Amino acid sequence: MDISVTQEGAVAVIRWNEGENRINFDSLGRINEILDELEAIDGPFGLVFTGEGKFFSNGLDLERFGTELTELSDTIDDLNRTIGRLLVFPAYTVAALNGHTFAGGALISCAFDYRVMREDRGYWCMNEAEIGLPLNDDLFSILANRLPRATAVKAATTAHRFAGPDALAHGVVEAVASEEELLNHAMGVAARYSSLDRKTLGIHKRLIHGDEAKRLGFHH
Repeated sequence: MDISVTQEGAVAVIRWNEGENRINFDSLGRINEILDELEAIDGPFGLVFTGEGKFFSNGLDLERFGTELTELSDTIDDLNRTIGRLLVFPAYTVAALNGHTFAGGALISCAFDYRVMREDRGYWCMNEAEIGLPLNDDLFSILANRLPRATAVKAATTAHRFAGPDALAHGVVEAVASEEELLNHAMGVAARYSSLDRKTLGIHKRLIHGDEAKRLGFHH
């Protein structure tokens, strides 16, 4: 499972390098293992999460669930808890959306304090209405918690593919950048807020997102 973390100055960078970066028990387990390690760090730092190549994440591992049907609902529960954890994670978090960010991957992106997307390639998309895999109340709540309501409704009802500038205009991301500048931009934002007091930041994030995190099954 090629999901790694490096410390680059005051910033921890998680890199997901599994091709389409599909969501399953293995990938979620590794992400939470890294979050355990980072949460145990004393002192301030910022967190960047990114993919490699063409994909940030192409969503749930539907091919795997075709042979492991009992895993689907359990994996969605695990995904919800992971998103809840990221929402209240006690450090400033930045998602660098390097490529396609679809379905479950789009939901993961909603867990971060700041999102920057490539301006020239890749789409952010909730494509469930196209593939016949309906959202439930909890999954839609992730969108409604983090996005402007009109954007959440458009995403859920049209499967619209938001390119970088479109995503910025609709409040899906806070910034866009070129491929060359994407990671530097994300690391710069994370570094800027790395000196924040993590305990206080965690309290504030629980005030903002605590109810949503609990709804998603994360209790901390």
